[in-house]
Amino acid sequence: MSLTERIAALEAELENAKARTADEVEKFRVAMLGRNGAITELFETFKQVTSEEKRALGQRMNQLKQAAQARLETLRSAVEAEGPAQQGPSIDLSAPALTEPLGSHHPISIIRDRIVEVFGRIGFTVSHGPEVEDDHHNFGALNFAPDHPARDMQDTFFVRSADPAQDRIDGIDTTITGLHPNELALRTHTSSVQVRVMETTKPPIRTVSPGRVYRNEAISARAHCMFHQVEGLYVDKGVSFAELKGTLDYFTKSMFGPDVTIRMRPSYFPFTEPSAEVDMSCTICGGAGCNICKHSGWVEIMGCGMVDPAVLANCGIDPEEYSGFAFGMGVERIAQLIYRVPDLRMYWENDVRFLDQFTAATFRS
Repeated sequence: MSLTERIAALEAELENAKARTADEVEKFRVAMLGRNGAITELFETFKQVTSEEKRALGQRMNQLKQAAQARLETLRSAVEAEGPAQQGPSIDLSAPALTEPLGSHHPISIIRDRIVEVFGRIGFTVSHGPEVEDDHHNFGALNFAPDHPARDMQDTFFVRSADPAQDRIDGIDTTITGLHPNELALRTHTSSVQVRVMETTKPPIRTVSPGRVYRNEAISARAHCMFHQVEGLYVDKGVSFAELKGTLDYFTKSMFGPDVTIRMRPSYFPFTEPSAEVDMSCTICGGAGCNICKHSGWVEIMGCGMVDPAVLANCGIDPEEYSGFAFGMGVERIAQLIYRVPDLRMYWENDVRFLDQFTAATFRS
């Protein structure tokens, strides 16, 4: 191909040149005007032609180079005018690699683990038991006689098996307990775990029992048929009510701050005597009175008491030698006081918009 033909081909190529992105503009510049570009190489060839050809083609060569530079500026301006959105996503090579979004613990799990951690500081171990329980561990050993009116305090979900030959449910061997599977029930409290611990462990005993419990209640903003408890038990020689109060005072200050105080009101539970309800000074109004505490300055957080001697005896522990205290609280109740969640049902709906708020959950203590 002669020099004249090569010039004509490059002129046509310049007229048809297009670029949609900054990268394509740069490729055009390198291909035409770069160190090894087509026009640069053409000028190297031009140096070797005769003087007559140089006089004939020199002006056209200069016009070709000027046309290439003008076309480059035109393409660059057009791309810049379109903006970065038209050029495709920009890539920051220094940014860390994309990863899947991190999840977080459920707010109920956060509070449950916090409660367990607080009691763990003062020597309480963790005990677990089956959620499907027999009558003995859920009621009988805890001083609920078959005709005891206290059984009416807890609406129970009873488990009925379609297979009469079934002899094991959730780890309970019904051939040992002597109960038919249809006499089992979903546990109404984690006190049943305390019974199992006392039956198999020699005092001193110091344990907390977190877990799900079930009661046949209407679901509302303030109640649910399934919820969570953490119950505690301490059995040893010479255990006193003063130790119970000191333990619970330590717990509330650890969870809600050093300015919180507690009070105890006489109450009744079949498995403790004496029994008490525990109130905490309202953290919203500081005890002055507000809607949360119903203008009393106090909010109820748990029940407690000294373990009834009959319960110790039912579990094979000599009540003449040992005494103990027990307490129990609803995890949802504590979570509501900390997070100010107005509707209990929100904990069970698994709405990601709600759960994302607890990714970096913190505590006041």
